[in-house]
Amino acid sequence: MFRWKRLQNGFDRLQRGLGLNGEAIVSLFIHGCFQFGASMSGLFLNLYLWRLTEDLWINGMFNVVVYGVTPVAFAVGGYIAKRKDRMVTYRIGIVMIAIFYLVVVMARESVVDYYLLFALFNGFALGLYWNGYLVLMYDVVDSSKRGRYLGINMVVFNAAGLIGPALAGFLIGWFEGLQGYVVMFSVACLMFVIAAIASTKIARRTSHHRTYYLKYTFSVLKRERVWLRGLFGFLLLGAFQGIMLFLPNILLYQTVGSEQWVGLLTVFFSLLTISMGLYISHMNNRESVRGSLALSTALVTLSASLLLIDIRWWSVLLFMAIFSFFNPLTVNTLTSYNYRLMDDLPLRGEFRIESVVIKELFLNVGRVLSILFLILFAEDPDSQAMPLVLVTAALLHTLIVPLVRKKA
Repeated sequence: MFRWKRLQNGFDRLQRGLGLNGEAIVSLFIHGCFQFGASMSGLFLNLYLWRLTEDLWINGMFNVVVYGVTPVAFAVGGYIAKRKDRMVTYRIGIVMIAIFYLVVVMARESVVDYYLLFALFNGFALGLYWNGYLVLMYDVVDSSKRGRYLGINMVVFNAAGLIGPALAGFLIGWFEGLQGYVVMFSVACLMFVIAAIASTKIARRTSHHRTYYLKYTFSVLKRERVWLRGLFGFLLLGAFQGIMLFLPNILLYQTVGSEQWVGLLTVFFSLLTISMGLYISHMNNRESVRGSLALSTALVTLSASLLLIDIRWWSVLLFMAIFSFFNPLTVNTLTSYNYRLMDDLPLRGEFRIESVVIKELFLNVGRVLSILFLILFAEDPDSQAMPLVLVTAALLHTLIVPLVRKKA
C-alpha cells in the first residue's frame, strides 16, 4: 500500500512537471514501448531483407505494399474507432504488429518467399496502430498544450530509439549468421505485448456520434481549401519520407559494413533528434510555421546534395546527422499546423478520425510514389540515379512552405 502511494505521488509530480494530464503521460509510455520494439525490428527488417537478397527491388516493393495498404487500414481503423472507440483500433494494431514479428521469427529466411504477404499484414497492422495513436494524440491534450506534447513525444520516441537500435545491433553481432535477427525480433515482439497491456490504462471514450463521415471528404476538401493545401504538404513530405524510411540503413550498411555500426550510428542520430525534440517542447506552439519549415527543409535538402558528390561514409553520415536534427522540426511543425486546422473543420471534434484518415492517405500516396520512382530508376545503392532521386524528393519537400499559411 505504501509503495503504491509513493508510485502515485511520483506520477502526480510527473504530471505537474511535464504540464500534462495522466492519459497523456500513459500514451507517451505506450508509444515509448512501441518505439523501443519498432526501432529494433523496423530498423533492421529492411536490412534483414537486404542481407537475404541484396535486391533493392524486393526492399522497395515491400515498402510500396506496406505504405500502399496503410491508407486502407486507416479507413478501416477509422470505421472501427467511430463505431466502437479509437482504443479498440489502437489495441488491435499493437496486437497485430506483435503477431507479425512473431511470424517473422518462425518464418526466418522464408520471409523472402512470402515478402508481399508479410508486407500486406505489416502495412495493415501499422495502419490500425497509427490511426488509433494519431486520434489519441488529438484527444489527450488541447490545442494550447499540443505543441509541448508533440515535443515531449518526440523525446520519448527517440529516447526509446536510442536503446532499441543499439541493443539490436549488439544482439545481431553477438549471434552467428542471422540468428541475432531472430532473437532481436523476439525481444521486439515482447515490447509490443507490454504496450498492448499498458493501453488498457486509457479509458474508452463513449460518444453518441457514431456516423462515419468519410463519404463527405470531397465536399469538405472543396470547402476547406487551406486544409487541402496543408494535405498536399503531407503528400510532398511523404515523397521524401518514403525513401528515407528504408534507404538510409542500406546506405549506412553499404558504407560502414556492419550492423553493429548501423545500430550505434542510429543511436547518435536519435540523440540529435532528441535535442531538437527538447527545443520543440519549449517552443511557442504558434511560432512561425513557414519560417520553421523553410529552415528545416532547406538545410536537409542541402545536406542531401552531398550525396551527389560521392556516396561514402562521410557524406552519408553528414547527411543523416543534418536530417536527424532538422527533419523533426519539419514533421512537428506540419503536424501541429494540421491539428490546429482540424479544430476549425466542419463538425469539429466529430470529424477528427476522418481527417486523420485523409491526412494519412496523402502522406502514404507520396511515400508509395517516391519508392516506386526510386526502384524504377535506381537498380541498386551504387546506381548514379539513386542520389538524383533522393535530392529530387528533398527539393520537392521544400515546396511545403508555400502550401501553408503564415499563421494558423
